[in-house]
Amino acid sequence: MPPHSAVSLDSFLCLDLYATSRAVMKAYTPLLAPLGLTYPQYLVMVALWEEAPLQVNELAARLSLDSGTLSPLLKRLEAAGLVERKRSAEDERAVKVGLTAAGLALREKAPEVADRMAERFGLVDTELLPFKRTLRAIQERMGE
Repeated sequence: MPPHSAVSLDSFLCLDLYATSRAVMKAYTPLLAPLGLTYPQYLVMVALWEEAPLQVNELAARLSLDSGTLSPLLKRLEAAGLVERKRSAEDERAVKVGLTAAGLALREKAPEVADRMAERFGLVDTELLPFKRTLRAIQERMGE
């Protein structure tokens, strides 16, 4: 029987990524509570504030989410009166997601969230860009 290499939790990059992701999402929670949003809902709103309307499949691609995850988020945001879904006039199979007046108005309160999180990360611009490139390279290698 071949010897097994020593496996240690300290050697698992995935554990560090997981723990960091959980810590970041936890830090967002009190900042997003006044907006009435969860972290995944906030990501949807940010994507729509950047460009709306978007087809559901475009939104899913921008957020790296599958439709099974995105659909319930959109339902909750629609129920909250922040987004609206409409069938595309050009292609009835396609659904476009747009912002309501309330969804647009919420954008005015959102910059504080990004600013506060940037402070919490404690990274200067010269550190941030290479870090983001590394994370995105890992995502690509993992097939995402």
